This record gives sequence, structure tokens and C-alpha cells, in this order.
Amino acid sequence: MKPLVLLCSFALCAYAGVRLLDGDWFMVALWFVGAAVVHDLVLLPLYAAADRVLVKGTGRRWVNYVRVPAALSGLLLLVWFPLITGRVSERYAGVAGLSADGYAVRWLIVTAVLFGGSAVVFAVRVRRGRRAPGAS
Repeated sequence: MKPLVLLCSFALCAYAGVRLLDGDWFMVALWFVGAAVVHDLVLLPLYAAADRVLVKGTGRRWVNYVRVPAALSGLLLLVWFPLITGRVSERYAGVAGLSADGYAVRWLIVTAVLFGGSAVVFAVRVRRGRRAPGAS
């Protein structure tokens, strides 16, 4: 079953690649190579260094409570970047028939909820950890 699913996913990727490269294939390929180079040579060292500073400066106790919401918020920013920054609002409105207003505010609200939820989970776990063993 797993090899069949893997082959289907490869077929879907091949189809998407053929459709994507059907237009201006050189610029699409250049964009992919540029994105990989920028990520590997610029962004990865930056966020690895930030994570290292966070771990060394604060200890490991609450680092994951910052990592997870930061990663999810960053992923949302990456996916919705053009709409959050308002760079494609006219094109988006023409194609989707919807307004692009409010994406930045919604992203900030989702980010605040992610960090707030993570802080609540951390506080609950710290409080449970401070109880005396055997106490109910």
C-alpha cells in the first residue's frame, strides 16, 4: 500500500511540475534555485543561531513553548506573505473576488493566540510540576 501511495504522490508532483514549467520555465527554475540558496545560505544559519542563543541564554525548560508557536507563525507568514503585506491585493481581488484587507491583522491575531496558548500550557505544566509528589 505504501509504495502505491508513494508512486501516486510522485505522479502528482510530476504532473504539477509539468504544468508549472509549461509557461516561463527558466524563471520558475531560477526562482526555485534562488529560494533554496537563500534558505540554505541565509535563513537557516540565522534561525539556527537565534535558536542556539535562546537555548543557551534561557535553558531548555521553556524553549519548545517558544519554538512551536514561532514555527507555526512563520509558516503562516511564509504561505500568506503576499496577502499579509498587501502586495497582491488588486490581483487577488480580481481573481478570487474577495478583498485582501485584514490578512495582516488576522495573522497577528493567530500569532498572539498561538503564543498565548503556548504560555497557558507552559504555566499549567509548571504549576503541576510544583505540586508535592503524592498530593492530589
